[in-house]
Amino acid sequence: MWRRVLALFIKELLAVLADPRGRWLLIGPPLIQLVVFGYAASFDLNHVPIAIYNQDRSQASRDLAARFAGSPTFTVEALLSSGRRVNELIDSRQVEAVVLIDRRFTRDLYRHVPAPVQVIVDGRNSNTGLLIEGYAGSILTAFSLAWSRAHGGNPPPAVLDARALYNQTLDSHWFIIPGIIALLTQVETLLVVGLSVARERELGTFDQLLVTPLRQLDILLGKGLPGLLVGLAEASIIIAATVLWFHVPLRGSLAALYLGLLLFVLAVTGIGLAISALSATQQQALLGAFLFLVPSIILSGFATPIANMPRWVRELTLLNPMRYILVIVRSVFLRGSGLGELLSQLWPMALIGIATLAAAGWLFRKRVT
Repeated sequence: MWRRVLALFIKELLAVLADPRGRWLLIGPPLIQLVVFGYAASFDLNHVPIAIYNQDRSQASRDLAARFAGSPTFTVEALLSSGRRVNELIDSRQVEAVVLIDRRFTRDLYRHVPAPVQVIVDGRNSNTGLLIEGYAGSILTAFSLAWSRAHGGNPPPAVLDARALYNQTLDSHWFIIPGIIALLTQVETLLVVGLSVARERELGTFDQLLVTPLRQLDILLGKGLPGLLVGLAEASIIIAATVLWFHVPLRGSLAALYLGLLLFVLAVTGIGLAISALSATQQQALLGAFLFLVPSIILSGFATPIANMPRWVRELTLLNPMRYILVIVRSVFLRGSGLGELLSQLWPMALIGIATLAAAGWLFRKRVT
């Protein structure tokens, strides 16, 4: 049996790797996507354009304006002399926020009463707006503390002392890039496996395969194992690039990481084989793969927390293997987790892998008979 499976396995690998363009498509695009996503995808705000309307024009208000101008987060695009252009600048997206320093600002500071400063934020992107408010609030808090120390005022009754575990600089790339390992591994595995049987049908060689001594199980294994190998190889290349190029620390167990990736690729291979069994052409297989990819990414916690989803959606995510591999990859990279800590994520993926491979085998037999 295994000699027949090995022969089909080698045939499938040659079909994928014999063509130089095929080899490039397996290695080049994932690395390009990793670089593009790694640099472009970020939750951090840098160089946010703002305008400042300083009605007070005192030394204290100029010092506060200078703090905004000197912040790495904000770039001052305009210094306003009146409030007439505020709406125009935000409506045209020339600025994301306008800082208004009231004319009573310095007077109130010396009187030790709250000095009004208003930040008008473009709320069309609510997430960005909240981040801008947070950055502006931190600048204003730092100014208030410095003013209290210099002029003998009462310090704020409570000061937040924040310390971030696992990602001390709060660099969002450390969160996003490990997730891209799972994302690109799923894409490549699903496409390689999903197109395998459909390609044979389209070329007219699938019927020839059926009259060989190969059993249905042999064909299923021979078609699935190359995708498994390609998926793990892709993951290894992307992990190396993540550590060596983006300098994301790999703190945990490689054994736990690769066991998780193996179970994940097995589950995705079963899904790819099921799609391939249902597809008569490569076009149908591609469409089926992308119909699965989009909801699996949205329901994985890749960009939005699963805890924020409605309850019925959270329960639906339990069927998504990408949900579990994202926890494993990020835990191994950032927390330094080992096998024992990740068992709760590993066994659901093993069950999903068994179920998807069994479903693929059943669909394959149905299509053959």
